[in-house]
Amino acid sequence: MKALILAAGLGERMRPLTNTTPKPLLCAGGKPLIAWHLEKLAAIGVRDVVINTSWLAPQFPAMLGDGAYWGLRLHFAYEGDTPLETGGGMWNALPLLGDAPFLAVNGDIWTDYDYAQLPDAPAGDAHLVLVDNPPQHPDGDFALHGTRVESTGTARLTFAGIGVYRPRLFDDWRMISGDAPGADATPPRFKLAPLLRAAMAQGKVSGEHHRGAWTDVGTPERLAQLDAALAAR
Repeated sequence: MKALILAAGLGERMRPLTNTTPKPLLCAGGKPLIAWHLEKLAAIGVRDVVINTSWLAPQFPAMLGDGAYWGLRLHFAYEGDTPLETGGGMWNALPLLGDAPFLAVNGDIWTDYDYAQLPDAPAGDAHLVLVDNPPQHPDGDFALHGTRVESTGTARLTFAGIGVYRPRLFDDWRMISGDAPGADATPPRFKLAPLLRAAMAQGKVSGEHHRGAWTDVGTPERLAQLDAALAAR
């Protein structure tokens, strides 16, 4: 299985730290956030990892090299000066990911979730990891009924930014995205959530609830808290 690390965001809420450093390259626990993911991916046998980039893109190959340090082959998918959103970023990376299901993870999270638990191939179009709602996102994203993820429901959980996807999820992206801003750009810019909700409506999204540690490193304060927690470990 190949993997995609989403690392193209501008990191606006992390300023001033991200004025000079992309958010996934900020350090917690003595290493860049993205390095935690690279270690975990290598540990489950992934060898090819695509990293999508935009803001301060040259810093990624400069810091990470070709991936040999982790036993990986890194491929960089540059999106231009304007990030393509999660959906557009995945679609733009598909030529590097191939036709098989791929693992994708947000580059600005930290978790103790074991990637070995993910299915090699989801039964439907996607398999998502969900977590308890953090204070900054109390209403959650999706509901989990058994192993089925739905867009509506009372007991909603937060999408962890970890999932396995089949490329066919993007077959109808243009119809689903409609006239959303950026959808007609080259390359197109569009969100992932509408595609997931369309697949959920057809019962094609499975999921699981991770009850362990997970942090969306969205602010300097949360980065400092994570760094302190990892140091204490």
